Amino acid sequence: MLVEEKELYGKDMLTLLEWDKEEIIHLIKLALAMKTNPSHYRHVLSGKILGMIFDKPSTRTRISFEAGMLQLGGQAIVMNGKELQIGRGEPIKDTANVMSRYIDAIMIRTFNHSEVEELAKHASIPIINGLTDLHHPCQALADLLTIYEIKDHFQGVELAYVGDGNNVCHSLLLAAALVGVNMRIATPDEYTIDQIILEQAELLAEQSGALIQLTNDPVEAVEAADFIYTDVWTSMGQEEENQLRLQTFAEDFQVNEKLAAVAKPDYGFLHCLPAHRGEEVAAAIIDGPHSLVYEQAANRLHAQKALLALTLEN
Repeated sequence: MLVEEKELYGKDMLTLLEWDKEEIIHLIKLALAMKTNPSHYRHVLSGKILGMIFDKPSTRTRISFEAGMLQLGGQAIVMNGKELQIGRGEPIKDTANVMSRYIDAIMIRTFNHSEVEELAKHASIPIINGLTDLHHPCQALADLLTIYEIKDHFQGVELAYVGDGNNVCHSLLLAAALVGVNMRIATPDEYTIDQIILEQAELLAEQSGALIQLTNDPVEAVEAADFIYTDVWTSMGQEEENQLRLQTFAEDFQVNEKLAAVAKPDYGFLHCLPAHRGEEVAAAIIDGPHSLVYEQAANRLHAQKALLALTLEN
């Protein structure tokens, strides 16, 4: 086993709340070790199969998980949800029970978070949330790895998020609260984060010492920040709201040179991608010297390899 001090075999990753601070930090350190010395881990998942269900389009999630399994000696099966019987009305319970007898884990990228919870309830193998409308935990793991590579610690790091209080923001907040990163979130009132997730993050922050601040003022959020994070203003499934969202966010919520000027001089810019230059972020920022977006995207591979190894190796 890669982990002797904690038994993580068979553990789900649905929201990040299934893992504690020590487990998350262990995962991040393992991810860094895998990134530094990938050949050492190339056989740890030999014979293991990851099934991947996609109800939403994907670039980074699909390629990073599939490549990760191959690099660890395992295999991945890619499935379009519409092509499975679940897409024709088969109960999730039946799908979970049957797939548990074929493969070693399921990664699912879908819309309703309740479907992922239902899958985990009935499956006897690990379920990994590759994205839902409410959470994106695997992205948050990559974000933590990116921060840790630069700072070599989490406690007291200042992270600013500007934009829509969406699934990426939710998981980023939970991750920050878990490990002790201070997070300031600037959103318009009508696009703030989910109240239940905020309450969950506040409980975690009480234990880790992290500070959480919500504001409508991007300047207040970004001031003296170590990292500035943003995401698209219109997520998948919200296309009908696009024009309204553009009008609401465009005035003050673009991460541009003027806003970034109030952050620390050596700030790093983060974005989960895909990005819309000229909307949530100016080209000068995302393509400039402070941008970490490509390394952040690369870290999806390494963080997920660590997740797969910890939960599938026995």
